[in-house]
Amino acid sequence: MKADKSLRLLVVDDEEGMRLGIERGLKNHSFSFPEFDTEVSYEISLAEDGESALDILKNEVFDLILLDYMLPGINGLDVLLFVQKEHPETTVIMVTAFASLEVAVSATKHGAYDFLAKPFSPKELRHVVSKATKHIMTLREARRLADEKRHIRFEFLSVLAHELKSPLAAVENYLQLMDQRISGNDLEVYDKSIKRSLTRLGGMRKMILDLLDLTRLESGQFERHSEWVDLKDVLDNSFESMAVLAEEQDITLSSSFDGECRVYAVAAEVEILLNNFISNAIKYNREHGSVVVKTNSDSREVRIEVLDTGIGMTEEEVGLLFGEFVRIRNKKTRNIQGSGLGLSIVNKIIRNLNGSIEVKSTPDVGSTFTVVLPINNESDELVTPESDMATA
Repeated sequence: MKADKSLRLLVVDDEEGMRLGIERGLKNHSFSFPEFDTEVSYEISLAEDGESALDILKNEVFDLILLDYMLPGINGLDVLLFVQKEHPETTVIMVTAFASLEVAVSATKHGAYDFLAKPFSPKELRHVVSKATKHIMTLREARRLADEKRHIRFEFLSVLAHELKSPLAAVENYLQLMDQRISGNDLEVYDKSIKRSLTRLGGMRKMILDLLDLTRLESGQFERHSEWVDLKDVLDNSFESMAVLAEEQDITLSSSFDGECRVYAVAAEVEILLNNFISNAIKYNREHGSVVVKTNSDSREVRIEVLDTGIGMTEEEVGLLFGEFVRIRNKKTRNIQGSGLGLSIVNKIIRNLNGSIEVKSTPDVGSTFTVVLPINNESDELVTPESDMATA
């Protein structure tokens, strides 16, 4: 649904017929801008000379001014200079009966957006006003996006500082405890503090690596060289790297494959994707639980399911999963370390691979993450390993 927006427009002209003609031409007219999903109309005010215009402009702000260049007394150029100084965000269209290149250059040099030569038709008037209005809307959208970007950057840095402050403080406390020999001179007494410090530092290292992955993905600097990726190989490597973490919680890891489960994709992205899913499935599992990865494929796509017997999530918590620095915080998760970036990275990778993701979860029962990836991400024509090798 389009939003209705009204712009304030001031017409400054010493000819009454011209003022009223412009008012009639625009008063009941609106312009549609699909790119902004907006319909724009105008609230019109009139001024008969430069002095009247300045009196109005000292107390009111307008979005757009149609300003006659040749005014008695204070001329249009003087009014334009006042507007540029006091209302720099106001767009001005100069109107004059003397349509010369010299006048147009003088007006634009002093800040006028456009130039309209008398006499003009209602169609010409609307064309120039429509163009100026689009200019106004574009500038406002650019400012809105810039403000939004600054706000997001501020929030990002605030959350990052908060996430790093806590483990740094913990490591500092452990080091001070050891430095001051608070528990005596027996080094074994401090083993627990050392292990906790290493765990905290490991979490910080993971966050930094996740941030680097996220930055490379969003900036386009992540090297995207596609190749045939065997999901079984990637999964075997992932299970091997996660073995220690799984053993600590007595989590059983298993997998099954149906079909030749390969995708033509960026190997590093597929590895990050599977590593994040399996790591989370272990960390948020219950002791003596299990993680099962089921993979099957047909001629067009591969389906990967990661099932765990973990703490599960509510529907509301599932809806929050893929935001940056989002961690599900409750009494069951308060002792689980994580950067809050993993699933955000995964979501971006899945979009890069033209795939989709679905999450089903039940509190205290477990979660199932289902990813569907097209076998070929390069074109609409199906590429097979054999045809790829034949053309190599």
